[in-house]
Amino acid sequence: MTLISWCFCSRCARGSLHIWKVAEVERCCFRVKCFGYQVIMFWCAFVVFFLALGNELHLSHATEVSVNNTENKLCLYANLMVNFSVTYEVGVNKSETVLFVLPGNVTTEGSICNNTTSTLKLGFGDGHSWAVDFTKDNKTYQVDSIVFTYNLNDSSIFTNSTSNETKSVTAKPRITNVGVDTYYSCKSENVQRVESVTQTLYDVTLQAFVTNGSRSDTDTVCTADLNSTTVAPTTTVTTTAAPTSTPTLPTPTTGNYSIAPDFNSTACLMATFGLRIGFKQGDKVETINLVPSATEVGGACGVNSSILILTSDTIDIMFTFSNDSKKFHLHALNVTVKPATGVAVVAANTNMSIWVAAIGSSYMCNKEQTLTVTETLTLYTFKLRVQPFGVEKGEFATAVECFMDSDLSFLVPIAVGVALCFLIVLVLISYLIGRRKSRTGYQSV
Repeated sequence: MTLISWCFCSRCARGSLHIWKVAEVERCCFRVKCFGYQVIMFWCAFVVFFLALGNELHLSHATEVSVNNTENKLCLYANLMVNFSVTYEVGVNKSETVLFVLPGNVTTEGSICNNTTSTLKLGFGDGHSWAVDFTKDNKTYQVDSIVFTYNLNDSSIFTNSTSNETKSVTAKPRITNVGVDTYYSCKSENVQRVESVTQTLYDVTLQAFVTNGSRSDTDTVCTADLNSTTVAPTTTVTTTAAPTSTPTLPTPTTGNYSIAPDFNSTACLMATFGLRIGFKQGDKVETINLVPSATEVGGACGVNSSILILTSDTIDIMFTFSNDSKKFHLHALNVTVKPATGVAVVAANTNMSIWVAAIGSSYMCNKEQTLTVTETLTLYTFKLRVQPFGVEKGEFATAVECFMDSDLSFLVPIAVGVALCFLIVLVLISYLIGRRKSRTGYQSV
């Protein structure tokens, strides 16, 4: 995934939108001679540091806008996050997928506020726009369509594109029955897939047809949030090999999952594993297995980030992998569990660094792994093998094994045993020395 950032120059008093690549960071920083040497070096170190950590800053980038009518009163308001995944051609039977976000710095030119129809149009970058069309009846309003327009001639995003066209896709989201004088609120993900474009909306706040120029304090909550128990993300991730999952369920069936850029291409992402999820419903802990035969596979392969999405009637899960040009790792997990009884459980962790391996290799762990996503949701993987980057000929590359699979794992109990023996010997020697000193302290009469 490419990282969108700004390269500033105080002398020019302007900034230019730039898609960072590791090799370009120093060139950009040293081109900007308006700053002092120390400031430039600090900025370079700052950017390189975050790139090395694999922090996908766009995953938490919010866009907030307000639109006023002809009377200069508020008529449209939005605060939301949107991720884009676009697959485009780079050659004959060759394509690439780029992942980027709706930035915070957008324009609202082209937005319209009328009595029964309104349009929120957000422009960004070199000829890109994202527009939402609203309609209203007497008591409610709704979103009729979302039109995303992207310019393939923008080489800063669509590198090596063979087309210079400007394309548009129209999505029909289910945002309906929003009460007039209320705002629409939805924390859950809303994924819209049209042709070669995937749009993911989340943490959405929208209000159209604002009356009296003031935002409402009353919300209309989306159905996904009403049926969900949203779990706050944590930064603690642990990996163990202990079989701590509920023993009442059989071992999950191992599924084979892959993503290809198009129907005529070999896989660019491959994964195989059995998956079990443990989650809390009140004071009760329940478990559920992912059934591969009843699971749909989706996702995208990017240069610096790849996504695997698995969807079934009971489990929706999105794996986000990142790389720093040398190694890849699992960066984020978004999980929704829909049990037969009770409310759905939604959990997310976007600060992970597990399943680490070199680019051009795969990661493997046949032993059961326990991954604590949040305090109320845990993943258990079985016979895991993943390769989100550098897949060739549709086959896994040489695997980097987890510690429990390696030949060195047997050293752990040996090391513990040796340490205990050493401790026992130390205590025994201390005891004998203490007895000897106590005897020498007395003389016979």
